[in-house]
Amino acid sequence: MDLSSNCRLAFNTIFILRENQPNHFVMKKELASLFAPRSERILRALLSYPNQTWTTTALAGVASVSPGMVSHIKKLLMDREWVQLLEGGFRLSAPFDLLATWAENYTFRKNTVFDYYSLKSPFEIETDLGETCAEAGITYALTGFSASARLAPAVRYQRAMGYVQGDISSLAARLGLKSVSGGPNITILAPYDEGVFLGSKPVDELMVANPIQVYLDLKNFRGRGEEAAETLLNQVIKPQW
Repeated sequence: MDLSSNCRLAFNTIFILRENQPNHFVMKKELASLFAPRSERILRALLSYPNQTWTTTALAGVASVSPGMVSHIKKLLMDREWVQLLEGGFRLSAPFDLLATWAENYTFRKNTVFDYYSLKSPFEIETDLGETCAEAGITYALTGFSASARLAPAVRYQRAMGYVQGDISSLAARLGLKSVSGGPNITILAPYDEGVFLGSKPVDELMVANPIQVYLDLKNFRGRGEEAAETLLNQVIKPQW
């Protein structure tokens, strides 16, 4: 038997056969494949350039994945009618549906989370983080409220947040940050995949993550995260679509 009501029971004088019931878990498998770390690189590129007509090779190059992976993700998106085939390639046709579904299946805790406390304000912490990473040649990008405050200010916040690629413990020591289990005012994320840096750009001399990534990190974040995410969606992301 399986968990979709298909079964074959044959013992003593009993025979029960039930088959051809639809697999209730296909969607979960598709979502797991669609939102796997490397697959998400493709989604970031599609959502960042929603009006772009792509070839498989071009999208693979931008997302730093194989053409075969692009073909697989394209099929999943086509099955949901989220992309359309055009002369010369394909294009995302339902960015809102894709982003909403992604947000439902995402949490910033996919990353390795390091919580710290500093006597400095979030603005001072963000500046120190950016300057220190720049001097050391460390890849970083602000996200969460730190990024939304620069892209689409909406709420007051007391917790800085950023992605850092490298030895976070050493960086924290250089910044004079104290590790805490509760009440942090800075969270540093070791990215689950380097794709989180796709589309990062400087804003006010600090690197800020792609608005798509910032939206995902905020959407399910407690403490007015959803409000900040919706402001970012309406003021920054939608106008590009």
